Amino acid sequence: MITTELVDQLQYLLKNDELDLVKQNIGVIIKSLDKKKTNGNLIIHSNGEAEIISKTYLLKELNQISKTYTLERTRYYIKRLIKSLSQRKECKVNDLNLNRWKEYNDLLTDSLWVLPRRDKTGVHNAGYWGNFIPQIPNQFLRRFTKKGEWVLDPFLGSGTTLIECRKLGRNGIGVELQTKVLNLARELIRKEKNPFKIKTEFINGDSSELNFKTELKRFNCESVQFLILHPPYWDIIKFSERENDLSNAESVEEFLKMFGKVAAKTFPVLDKGRFAAVVIGDKYSSGEWIPLGFYTMQEMLKRGYKLKSTIIKNFDQTTAKRNQHELWRYRALAGGFYIFKHEYIFLFTK
Repeated sequence: MITTELVDQLQYLLKNDELDLVKQNIGVIIKSLDKKKTNGNLIIHSNGEAEIISKTYLLKELNQISKTYTLERTRYYIKRLIKSLSQRKECKVNDLNLNRWKEYNDLLTDSLWVLPRRDKTGVHNAGYWGNFIPQIPNQFLRRFTKKGEWVLDPFLGSGTTLIECRKLGRNGIGVELQTKVLNLARELIRKEKNPFKIKTEFINGDSSELNFKTELKRFNCESVQFLILHPPYWDIIKFSERENDLSNAESVEEFLKMFGKVAAKTFPVLDKGRFAAVVIGDKYSSGEWIPLGFYTMQEMLKRGYKLKSTIIKNFDQTTAKRNQHELWRYRALAGGFYIFKHEYIFLFTK
């Protein structure tokens, strides 16, 4: 456990004019932290509040100080570390401390996301055909929400978003068209631990027809602070036989009309200035690449959203293609096309 004693030690070192002695004391602090057996995190006590800090981050900062060559640079790094341990620089839409921005090295800030494998921690699994990888909602919830805020997923599916909500301490609402799928998701999600005692709510219905203002009131919720939409990629996977299922749309125009209704229905309940994400892939049909991603992006823009970022995420092999790499390579060479290896994530603000 780290207390204000560490800050006091660092403050004391600022008064020392002997560089070698300062670095020697930094070395003592590093050895002391190295001996602590933890799961990678430490607890600091600052301003009377307990806060978790990455041991790796703290050791990296101290090691940087120990390798400086001038007293001026050494003092600069010490002051910066003191500030990160004793002061918070908060964002409006998340719980990150920007004075410790280096600590969040797993948060992606580039527009190309290469994620080698699916997160399988907790109750996550890949059993539901078409669900997205947990890292997508994890990244967004940590960057664009605070603990205790509300997240809405109008295409619940197997419940990946709501599982991440429970893990990260966000209240979640999921809408699912199919009763059977909803019940399975509910059962799975409730197996995930709920350390933050947040609310997880479910709606069995059609997101293109619901009055979300009314629905949210049932959960004592006036609005949501993040919206994530992962619709079917039109008819690539048929999820049901229902006519109001987007995967059964008769044409791309009909698919976009149905998706646009969901975008319009959810827009009013998202707080102004907050974020929405759409995860979508394209489609190849009858020798033509159908830019489904950009079409859905346009539907969001029509409803008043502003595009903040376009993210390209690597798309792992689907079940159908997993053992047919050579066959699909031949088809691509013969047919003059490129094999899908990506999907889009569009980030919007309201």
